[in-house]
Amino acid sequence: MTQNTENPDRMLKWGLGGALFAALCCFTPLLVIVVAGVGLSALTGWLDYALFPLLFFCLAVVSQALWLRAGKPGPAPKIWASAIAAALSFIIIWIEFRFALRITAGAFVAVGVYALFLNKAKSKGAAR
Repeated sequence: MTQNTENPDRMLKWGLGGALFAALCCFTPLLVIVVAGVGLSALTGWLDYALFPLLFFCLAVVSQALWLRAGKPGPAPKIWASAIAAALSFIIIWIEFRFALRITAGAFVAVGVYALFLNKAKSKGAAR
């Protein structure tokens, strides 16, 4: 039995779920309360160092899934989306999380604009 590794709907679901989970944990005290509740409050200072890269790489997965769903127009976003996710992770840690909300909102908007671009490219391809 062969397994389809490029299931765009599943990738989109998991990517969006991971990004929303990471955003919720970054910008609310939800994860801090849970971690402190189980006796691991010493880790709360380090959560953002893991959550922001998780968020940006989940958005890279969303970009890949959107590209697959649109019928693969243009170059694959796997490499450049991962590079942008790594760069954003580095920058946000380097500037000590100062503009975290703005950078994260910009990343979500960029993925949304990419989705609109892919939708337009898909409809152009279907019209031909």
